[in-house]
This record gives sequence, structure tokens and C-alpha cells, in this order.
Amino acid sequence: MNNRLVRLPFVFLLVAFSALAQDYKLEPVATAAPGLPAAYGPVIQTQGLRVNGTAGAWCEVWLTKSLAVAAKPDDAAISFGIAQGTLLGVIRFPGKGADRRGQVIAAGVYTLRYSLFPVDGAHSGVAPQRDFALLTPLAADPDPAATPAFEDLIKMSAKASGTPHPAVLSLETPPAGASAPGVVKEGEHDWTLTVKVGDLTFSVIVVGKSEG
Repeated sequence: MNNRLVRLPFVFLLVAFSALAQDYKLEPVATAAPGLPAAYGPVIQTQGLRVNGTAGAWCEVWLTKSLAVAAKPDDAAISFGIAQGTLLGVIRFPGKGADRRGQVIAAGVYTLRYSLFPVDGAHSGVAPQRDFALLTPLAADPDPAATPAFEDLIKMSAKASGTPHPAVLSLETPPAGASAPGVVKEGEHDWTLTVKVGDLTFSVIVVGKSEG
């Protein structure tokens, strides 16, 4: 029993290190997201993007067909003028995945919804920016037109992580030299997927763990 308790953290660290140590490339996905409910058909693009590592596919992303964007707020820590809870797309992990916190995400399909993390003591130091995409299991998010409030979205996303914390991916303005669509290494271990929906180009850190 004690041996098992000692080995589990080592195994997790080994999986996380393997994911970060790979190089990643992008390829198109010609088919729609699997298991997409009828309500999502009109709003999600039928073609997606696959992020491949040397060990195979890491994740697949299908974006919304359109995205309502307002003027960016004056807060320098906010990158986009997107309303709280707005659907950005869906993401599929063919195998075991992970979020920005290093939490393990089970294989499956998840919605990606926009959220700003509040300015409070509980979230200080989480990231330089406040923009995040929160994952929710697709089966637990039946209405693509919904715009759940922050606390509601936190509860929804906890179903993806299986912990009290939401499953999150960092959003940011595209790094220098990034093209859309494209995936590039940023810093020592982050891999950033840059995409465009309508007139908005944004980046999602799909591989990497926050040091905060």
C-alpha cells in the first residue's frame, strides 16, 4: 500500500514531463467533433485542428463559426472584449490530457467557454492575464447559446477536472511571429495554438503548466 502511494506522484510527473518534452505540430481535422449534440451543429465549425506530439494526438479543437467581440476593457490584464461564459469552441482529448494547472483531464470532448478570473486574493498570481477558457464536459453543457456567470461556470468546469478547481486553459494575444492557424513553442515549455474566428485572432496555451 505504501509503495503505491509513493509511486503515484512519480507516475503523474513522468506523464506531465513526457507531454512537455515533446515537439508539437498542427494538422487539419476534416470531420466534425465526435458526439456533437444537435444544438451544437449550427454553431461549431465542421473542420477542426489537431495538435500532434511525437507520441500522437494531444488534443483536437473545433471553434465556433462566429464570435461576438466588443471593445477591449481598459484593464491591461484583460486581452479580449468577450462576454463572460461565451462559447469559444470544443476540445477533445483522445487520451489523458491536462489543463494549465497541471490537473489531469480524462479523455473526452469538452466545451471551451470564456471567463475572466476576478481580481481577488484567491486568484492573485494565477497568470499575468485574466483571460481563460474553462472546460466543461460536453454532456454537462447542453446549451451552446448559454452564457453562464463566473460562479456557475466554475461549478460546471469542476466536472471536467474532478476537483474543486475548474479545468482551465490560458488565453492570450498571439505571441510574436505566430500565424493563424498555427502552433508554436512559447518560453521554455508552453505550446500555443493560435486561431482566428471572424476578425478575432487569439491564442490558447494547449500544452504547459503554470508556474504560479
